[in-house]
Amino acid sequence: MLATGVANQEVTCADNEYVRFNPPSSESCGTYMQPYIAQAGGYLEDPNATTDCGFCTYADTNVFLSGVSSNYSERYRNFGILWAFIIVNAFGAIFFYWLARVPKNKGKKKEKST
Repeated sequence: MLATGVANQEVTCADNEYVRFNPPSSESCGTYMQPYIAQAGGYLEDPNATTDCGFCTYADTNVFLSGVSSNYSERYRNFGILWAFIIVNAFGAIFFYWLARVPKNKGKKKEKST
């Protein structure tokens, strides 16, 4: 349900969520961070800045979802597992209610008083 609800959305970081750093001299934020962004993802607040770079670790929600092992491509499989869980629990609850609460005769007949 998590992957279906939030997958494939663009992330916009708030001002306090950016990681702030200064790149080496004579490099812009974009040229300094380009190999890292290609490997790990994320985006820069201003790729052309030469000081006070702002880096957001998530560019889209799919990066976060893969970190918690919830992939959009597995949504129907996960939906099926959810329903299987619900059905098994419903039948289990009914069975254990029947086992514990429904009276059983155990082969004994009640005698009628005359």
